[in-house]
Amino acid sequence: MSTTAEIFRTIVNERRSIRAFKPDPVGRDVIDAVFTPALRAPSNCNTQPWFVHIVTGDKLEELRELLPMAFAKGDVAPDFPYDGVYDGVYKDRQYGAAKALYDALGIPREEKAKRQEWFLGNFRFFDAPAVAFFMLPDGFGLREACDLGMFTQTVMLGLTAQGLGSCPQTALGFMAKQIREVIDIPEDHKLMFGLSFGYPLDTPINGVVTDRTDLASAVTFHS
Repeated sequence: MSTTAEIFRTIVNERRSIRAFKPDPVGRDVIDAVFTPALRAPSNCNTQPWFVHIVTGDKLEELRELLPMAFAKGDVAPDFPYDGVYDGVYKDRQYGAAKALYDALGIPREEKAKRQEWFLGNFRFFDAPAVAFFMLPDGFGLREACDLGMFTQTVMLGLTAQGLGSCPQTALGFMAKQIREVIDIPEDHKLMFGLSFGYPLDTPINGVVTDRTDLASAVTFHS
């Protein structure tokens, strides 16, 4: 294996969803160093259908206070529908991931209130010093969402390469209305999800590695 291949494999394996961050700010030079090469991500017909709004500082603190309260009240207004209901093996994986997280936190299933309070940490960005909101142009759909996903994965690998961590959060997509109340977003930018990022804390929750299917289950070879 070449050195380049080893580096790539290391970065991919080290990327995981981080849910506890140091307060240290992420410098603009580091953010630029991550997002600029990510713009090389592929897209259908080179449409590059993505917009990103990165929030730090006072605006982030305002959102950190507003969003948990709004979600707890059920005041949600996503730009894209999502019910999070899965069946079969997909449901098993969803439950398995939740169990791994709550086991790491030491919160048993019967302590519903504690689990709910921890879940609300999504809307505090897990104390991250920065969050990026990933958006599609108005009228774009499933095909372009795939493009946005490829772009975002490139960003996450770039953050890992810079020694940072990140957590992609579809939960933040429910709070499009409140986010627009705090930051200036063009009306034709539609929120798909958010990505909290920063320098990871050394905690058990950040050590969680969820199960992955094997190659034979995911990939079929034809010849």
